[in-house]
Order: sequence, then C-alpha cells, then structure tokens
Amino acid sequence: MDLVRVEEGSTRFFVPRQDTSSRFPPGTARIFYNRRMELNRDATVLFTSVMKPSGYLDAMGATGIRGLRIASECGVPVTINDHDPDACNLIRKNVAESGMDIEVTCRNVHALLAERRFDAVDLDPYGSPAPFIDSGIRGVRSCLMVTATDTAPLCGAHKRAGIRRYFAQPLNTEYHAETGLRILLAFVAREIVKYDRGLDPLFCFAREHYIRAHFRIMQGASAADRTIERIGYVHQCPRCPERVEQTGVLPEPVPCTRCGIRMVPIGPLWLGHIQDHAVIALMLNSIVSLKLHTIRELNLLLELLSGELPLSCHYDYHRIAKYAKVSPRPIRDVIASLQAEGYAAGRAHYSGTALKTDAPLSALISVLERADNP
Repeated sequence: MDLVRVEEGSTRFFVPRQDTSSRFPPGTARIFYNRRMELNRDATVLFTSVMKPSGYLDAMGATGIRGLRIASECGVPVTINDHDPDACNLIRKNVAESGMDIEVTCRNVHALLAERRFDAVDLDPYGSPAPFIDSGIRGVRSCLMVTATDTAPLCGAHKRAGIRRYFAQPLNTEYHAETGLRILLAFVAREIVKYDRGLDPLFCFAREHYIRAHFRIMQGASAADRTIERIGYVHQCPRCPERVEQTGVLPEPVPCTRCGIRMVPIGPLWLGHIQDHAVIALMLNSIVSLKLHTIRELNLLLELLSGELPLSCHYDYHRIAKYAKVSPRPIRDVIASLQAEGYAAGRAHYSGTALKTDAPLSALISVLERADNP
C-alpha cells in the first residue's frame, strides 16, 4: 500500500495515497481518510480534553486518526477498532510509529460493543450512523459521540431514505440543517430510552455535509422519562413561512393561523437545548492550549453555539424579506429591533442568513416593514 505521512493537530500518521485529480479524493484510496473532516476531529479532541473520559473507543477507526489524536492530545486511554484487516494493519503501523500504548481490535463493531463497555464511544461511520446507534448505546457508560454524513435523508432531500433510516418525517425547508440535526438527536433518544436510560446533548452542530453530536448518558427510568419529554415536532405551513413547535411523541394537527390549512409535521425531533453552556465555556477556555489547525473556525463555531437560541427552526432572513416585499437591511439591525421589543433573537451557527427568534412571524414582518418605510 502506497502511504503518505500527514499531520493533524500535534499528531502525525500515515494514510493511503489518494488521487488528488479526482472529484472526491478520499474515495480513491483503499482505506478512507477525509481531510475536510479535520474540524470535526479537532472539535472532538477539544471536547474530550475537557470531559476526560476514563476510556475511549474509536469504533470505526479506518486510518485510526481519531483514536490516535485522542490518545496523544488528550491523554485518555484509547481502543481503536475496525472490521477491515487492511485498516487494522495500517492502524497498528500508526500506533507503532506513535510509540503510544493503544489497544487495536479487528472486530465487528456490534460484537465488540455487545461484549465490552467503554466510558466514551465514538461512532463515525461512512454514511448513516443509524445501524450502529443501538450497539453504541449498549456499549457506552457515560459519553456517546456520533457523526452522520447522510444529510440528504436527514434534511428531507431524500425523504423516503430519511423515513426508513430514522423513522422520522423530514422536510426540505430552508431550516433543514437544524431539523436534520434534531431528527438525529431524537433518533438516538428513542433508541436509548428503551433501556431505561436518558441523555443530554452537550455539544452538537451541523456543518457542510455532516452532523456531529456529543451526548452525556444518564441512568434510570426517570432520566429516560425526561428524555422523552424533549421529543416533539415543528409544524410548517406548506403555503407560507408560518411554523410552530409542538411537544409530544405523536403530532397533533395544527392549522396555520395565516392560511387556515393544516401544517405539515416535521419529526419527531429533539426540542430545546442542544448545547451545554458550561461545556462550551470550558472548550472556549481550553482551545488555545491545543494545537488545532482549524482553531479559527472552531472558535467561531463555539462562540455562535454559546449564544444560539434553543429553537428548532429559523427564518431565512432574505426569504422573509422577499415574502414581505421589503428590502432587507443588515440582519444585526433586525435582531436588535426584535430584542428592543422584548423578543429573543440571534444568529444560527450553520447559515449566515439564518435568524432565530421567538417572535411570531407577524412581529418579524412588522419589524421589516418599519425598516423599509422609516
């Protein structure tokens, strides 16, 4: 296998040589490695450095880079697993080169997680994590981490696939990144409560072609009941921008107050907070202590998450201005106007034109119209 040495953070390792002339170079190598996911890995290194689990499983290791970085940059005991013998040979080579004491296993991940438990389990498959969530839950003690790169099914672009994989109704709206993230969280929640366990989202975000979520696992039926209480829906009018949130495991019909027709339910999804502000603050305080190549982007992401409203949808500022037939002014001015009227308002981490607010649509349009006709 033709290998090249690369570096992420303060960790150096080998990966198979890729065809850089290809539209998707990671797909040209025998073992998968995507440099575009470095921020994803930087975020997990930073998160793990402040959470300090007693043990960490990189369940789908590939080159082993995620586990290698956790071991070398966080000082946490690590196990790296992959079912592919070629991948395991490369992982062992990278471990030997690192000089670190890292366990390498070559197992079917479902079998491994049925036999052993780890303080932290990281599921980063190629594509959907849905087939691995149940095993991850059964094999984790305190911290579950999940990546999903199948954003089209989660966000409604491939609706039937979203229904099959996550047993949820997605909808391809302008706020699909938010609902896709929350559909994933609700799926994990529904998988864990059957074991009389619950979860708290600690650090979750949507970026480019993937979703990343970090959870704290809680024990007991009462924790499971609290988790179920966070399940609900966003109801979207098919004719106008009106939408509302609704709690409950099953959706109840909701008419649009503007159009009078029944709204379309999106979900089930996770409602409310998806960040732990104390954890985010710790990460912001610790980020300068690590060598991270994406430190600027990651720092900006954390700052946005620390101030983001815990709402399950947003208004696309330009679309609402077009709907209201007004000229858009700077989004920061609209946010300030809404806040001056007593509403919560702010930006979203995944879009520069996303405006989150608890103001009703009529109040938002009123603010835009006043700005257009001073």
